[in-house]
Amino acid sequence: MTALAARRDWRLAGFAITCVLVLAGGLGLAALTPVHAPPAPQDEVRRHFDAAVLLLHARRFEEAEVLLRRTAELAPTLPEAHTNLGFALLGRGQPAQARAAFEQALALRAGQANAYYGLALAHESLGDLELALGAMRSYLHLGRGESEEHLRRARAALWEWEEALAARRGGGASFPIPGNGSRSWGRDAR
Repeated sequence: MTALAARRDWRLAGFAITCVLVLAGGLGLAALTPVHAPPAPQDEVRRHFDAAVLLLHARRFEEAEVLLRRTAELAPTLPEAHTNLGFALLGRGQPAQARAAFEQALALRAGQANAYYGLALAHESLGDLELALGAMRSYLHLGRGESEEHLRRARAALWEWEEALAARRGGGASFPIPGNGSRSWGRDAR
């Protein structure tokens, strides 16, 4: 056997091994890739979501979180599930995770007004009043159809955060800077 023939045989063997590995890898991926399950029945999604909202109103945040995570799993493109999950996480004292849930809701629907409200509260809890102001302003801009009670609370939060920022800059405010969720603005879940 000549050197040229030996190299050709090695290349063919290498090509055959590569093909086998690609095929085996593809089969392995196929085994790991879930078969597209039928969409969750809407009544199951609705049942989980409605129960979670009731739990949020009852301030049973941990239980609400479990149901909202399941709702988001069953209907991952439902922005309301992510928004309310954010409120449950805020209630549990987890503002960074809440922020992520609100941001996910906004990625799904940029006009989700109450996600901006929650995002503002999460930023306030994390100590970033500049971002809190921006998110609350977005809520007020988008939330024209919201209840007057929610709009009043949002305006009050804006005023308080602006005063707190002025105090930080040396403009003087007559009250301490809010922090870490010490004040509840009482946004109801939807």
